[in-house]
Amino acid sequence: MILYGIATCDTCRKARRALAEAGAEVTFRDLRAEPLTPDERAEFLAAFGDRLINRSSTTWRGLSETERAAAPDALLAAHPTLMKRPVVRAGATLTLGWSAATLDDLMAAGA
Repeated sequence: MILYGIATCDTCRKARRALAEAGAEVTFRDLRAEPLTPDERAEFLAAFGDRLINRSSTTWRGLSETERAAAPDALLAAHPTLMKRPVVRAGATLTLGWSAATLDDLMAAGA
């Protein structure tokens, strides 16, 4: 299982902790240190569409209207932390965001 996020994100820390407590082996991928590849961005955007862009983030608020009008792929390439977090990959399953239901779904899928 891979958790994509940033180390300073409280939601990512909560997800990592909950998954570890549930016995899941989790590899953490810090998007600041290792941004998504073009193929990963395409895969995530195909799975989640515009929901992948975190429009309530500090990064989003700092963008100009012109920058905000860019395509989601271009936004994520230029600003990796603009991705809503976390994205969790468990085999062929991708999840976006975090809740108790997300944990239940991942563990039910045998993650």
